[in-house]
Amino acid sequence: MEDLQLQKIAISGPTLASMIQRFSSSPADVDGFIFGHVTQITPSTLSDDSSSADESASQLVATITGFICPGSPLSFYDSLGRVDLLRVPSHHQHHNLIGWFSGRRQSPLRPSLREFSVTSSLSKIPQFHLPIKNLTLTLTPCIFILFTTPLTDQLIHTHQYRAYQFNPSSKSFHPKTIDIVNIGPAFRGHYGNFVPNCGLPLMNCSSAMDEESLSAKKDKLNDQKQLDSCTEGFQIESLRRLMGPEAANYTGALEDMYEKMLGKVESLARLVESSSAQVLELENHNRKLRYKVTRSTGLE
Repeated sequence: MEDLQLQKIAISGPTLASMIQRFSSSPADVDGFIFGHVTQITPSTLSDDSSSADESASQLVATITGFICPGSPLSFYDSLGRVDLLRVPSHHQHHNLIGWFSGRRQSPLRPSLREFSVTSSLSKIPQFHLPIKNLTLTLTPCIFILFTTPLTDQLIHTHQYRAYQFNPSSKSFHPKTIDIVNIGPAFRGHYGNFVPNCGLPLMNCSSAMDEESLSAKKDKLNDQKQLDSCTEGFQIESLRRLMGPEAANYTGALEDMYEKMLGKVESLARLVESSSAQVLELENHNRKLRYKVTRSTGLE
């Protein structure tokens, strides 16, 4: 039987960033499990061209929703790549196990023989077969993501990653596109695939909203007062004169306003400098008093 082929692998930006951070913060190589689900998605294409009908064909997409990283290599398999069933979780936060990942430094961005053995051993376990949404078919946990760093040292710290699908029938890896799901029309087909783990509790927010609105109004008034003090003698509405034929004759007033603002900043800096000097003088005085008290206590 021919293996089902994934068109792409989807993952949210924060999840991918968490995986990279977990790998970069580890003192050694890491590996772990990937959880999610596989869905048949029909992209929504708004086009009047009949020739683009093939683009709206359904796609088999694996969506990664979470991961577990034990923090040390060889966490669930031996040196020969044989998986230990007792160390492999089949579910995590109501999502199925769809594969695993490995992170190693300064190595080629291609699977090793051990990673091939681990993926092959993991795909042979019948109890880990996961259902495909919108289809009456199942798929083995065949996804493998590899994280590496460049072979040579670089000034900018970078990470490289690549996703693969393992086909048990042909016993081979096939590179797959990683789709980082963000907000936008191009990712509309993924919106129904991410489900929150817990709902927000019911709470009475009427009083809190009133307090927030009052505090927001107060902050707005304070900001307006500060803005008026900085632009004393200069109306904000007058800025529209900078866009017309009067702009050449109006730059002088704007330069005067900047000079006043710089003067206020300079006076404020001098005030901070003098207050810092007073604080330092007070600290020295307190230090002398503590020294006198310590000496008098020691003499007694």
